[in-house]
Amino acid sequence: MPRVKIGPALPDRRSVEDEIARLRDLDSKALRARWHIVFGRPPPRALAPHLIYRTLAYRLQADVLGDLDAASIRLLDRSASPEQAAQRAAVRSFNILRPGTILSREWRGRVHRVAVLAEGFAWNGTTYPSLSKVACAITGTRWNGPRFFGMRDEVSNGDGR
Repeated sequence: MPRVKIGPALPDRRSVEDEIARLRDLDSKALRARWHIVFGRPPPRALAPHLIYRTLAYRLQADVLGDLDAASIRLLDRSASPEQAAQRAAVRSFNILRPGTILSREWRGRVHRVAVLAEGFAWNGTTYPSLSKVACAITGTRWNGPRFFGMRDEVSNGDGR
């Protein structure tokens, strides 16, 4: 009878899940020690325990189940940093505000309308350089102008600042 060649064993997903569950039970000091073992150096001092856990879990999965393919790595390398992506998103949101656009917001029972001008934003007979300045004039406190006028997602604490 001919011999059957058996390929390499498939990765054991259950063992990966068990190891990740063990990571979840480690305290901050133990997570930092584990990082040192895995990466050969201590983790950055300011790195929060939940990020250490996530990084270790990813590394464990990548080592056992395989890392990203070369095309995905190249795509990520070409992509912008989170900070640059946020700046581009903010610029895009302001590009849709063309002169002549009217923004409105109800605040404390009164509807406030702001006209978008080429040189700023007009409200109540005054031109302001930014929506944040308008929001401050309306409320008397510092606000993120685009958020105040509903151009961004609400924040979780509900005060919108």
